[in-house]
Amino acid sequence: MEKLSKRVKLRLKYYDYSQNGLYFITICQKDMLCLFGSISNDLMKLNNAGKMIRNQWNQIIQRFPALNLHEFVIMPNHFHVIFELHNSSIALSEIIGAFKSVTTNEYIKGVKQYNWKRFDKQLWQRSFYDKIIRNDDFHQKVIEYINYNPAKWCDDKYYK
Repeated sequence: MEKLSKRVKLRLKYYDYSQNGLYFITICQKDMLCLFGSISNDLMKLNNAGKMIRNQWNQIIQRFPALNLHEFVIMPNHFHVIFELHNSSIALSEIIGAFKSVTTNEYIKGVKQYNWKRFDKQLWQRSFYDKIIRNDDFHQKVIEYINYNPAKWCDDKYYK
């Protein structure tokens, strides 16, 4: 029987992820398949699946009014976003879980109705990467990173 590797915890051990603040989140496609579009001339060209991801993200505040949406970029196989939680009792993981669920369901509809590329079992990787934005300098660096991410695609660790 194959021994399962221990799962690495990505969250800070004693941090309350429902507290007010800015968060930088990265969510990756499970197999790093480029399902959401392509980069051309340093710009992200969303396909219909990528547009669905964008639309679902923009609608997330209807479900979670304690969110303020900031910069984001959808890349061919991952998604970077900054958002702010305020006056919330909702945990970060609940917001991301809801987003993953709705986008997975919509993507499955796209596969069935519009012949979008198939994925194997899960659209998104388990969990997500987060950074807590604690000061203006880091916030500006993350904004720059998001804005220039398509131009640096070939150097991106998620490049395939």
